[in-house]
Amino acid sequence: MKTATPATARAINDRLVLDLLLERGPLTAPQLRELTGLSRPTVSDLIERLRDGGLIEVAGECGENRRGPNARLFGIVAGRAHVAGVDVRCTAVNVTVADITGRTVGSAVRGLPGSGRGSAPASGGDAGPGGPSGFSASSGTPEPGGTGAVSAPPGSGGTPGLSALIGCAVAEAAAGRTPDTVVLGAPGLVDPRRGDLVTPNDVPGWEPGLLQAVRRDLDVPVTLENEVNLAAVAEHRTGAATGRDDFVLLWLDEGVGAALVLDGRVRRGASGGAGEIGMLRTDGGFFCDLVGPDVLRGLGPNDTAGRIAACAAALVTILDPGLVILGGSIGREGGDDLAELVEERLRDLSPAPTEVRASTVAGNAVLQGAVLTALDLTRDRIFG
Repeated sequence: MKTATPATARAINDRLVLDLLLERGPLTAPQLRELTGLSRPTVSDLIERLRDGGLIEVAGECGENRRGPNARLFGIVAGRAHVAGVDVRCTAVNVTVADITGRTVGSAVRGLPGSGRGSAPASGGDAGPGGPSGFSASSGTPEPGGTGAVSAPPGSGGTPGLSALIGCAVAEAAAGRTPDTVVLGAPGLVDPRRGDLVTPNDVPGWEPGLLQAVRRDLDVPVTLENEVNLAAVAEHRTGAATGRDDFVLLWLDEGVGAALVLDGRVRRGASGGAGEIGMLRTDGGFFCDLVGPDVLRGLGPNDTAGRIAACAAALVTILDPGLVILGGSIGREGGDDLAELVEERLRDLSPAPTEVRASTVAGNAVLQGAVLTALDLTRDRIFG
């Protein structure tokens, strides 16, 4: 067993304190000693080190009901770094920029040329126009941000390419700030080794080399992730799967897919294809054809729940996750009533006890997952 060096111990203590400040907000030195169990000299040295590094600052004072001068409150320097989450769909590009504490500081939305849409729905790309009978889905409302003209790159003939449009949307949301990290969510299989799409997706203007073009245009680290995997990150942190290490997010929208979270981690598979339930063939056809919004719109609640349960059973039988989240426009709008019906049908199809819940992430789940992932990457780089 290796013994931790003093430098390693300092790094561990620094990260412990920084995570506490992110979770709880500004704290005093005595509060940090109480929460960490570290000695007074260690905390004093730690605070001085983090202040010198530009990571924390004095954020106020706290009387703490004691004699003598007020204790200083220390908080994270919010502007130390910024991140951008980007949700690229067939209709629009949505961007959110946040500071290192996770506070949103800007947003933008740009409709894609030829999509017929000037903005994307605030529901996280759940753009299905309607849902199953008895569980109607709305198209949502536009996210904050402009939909004005995008400057075309030289020689483009006036129509910007998708990489230029993404760059313009990020620049608008960042408002002069330079993001430390950008996480891009899009449909398709993302190879875990290469970090790029395995096969083309249906987003207008998405061509081979687009990710490299976006990286070149933005000149910052850009990570591409499957959009349903990002929605699962948001569901795990802030939604119906909070506190659960194992679950499946079944995405029911214009696109049908799933994200797998096991032992608290998103599982992508060898080629990024884990969870692609939509392409599983049954006697009735592909699952994506059986549970698409256009099909379910003409069915009653019981038939709708039966089809969704059959889709979920294929995952539950193999993985036994204990929890299935119904996401996308259909799952979200169907709510607890649809989830309860699906759970009942699932009992007849799988011996593994499985709870079914509707997604509870408010707003754009894909975009929130992209921001959370970007924050993780940036904090690991800056905080250690």
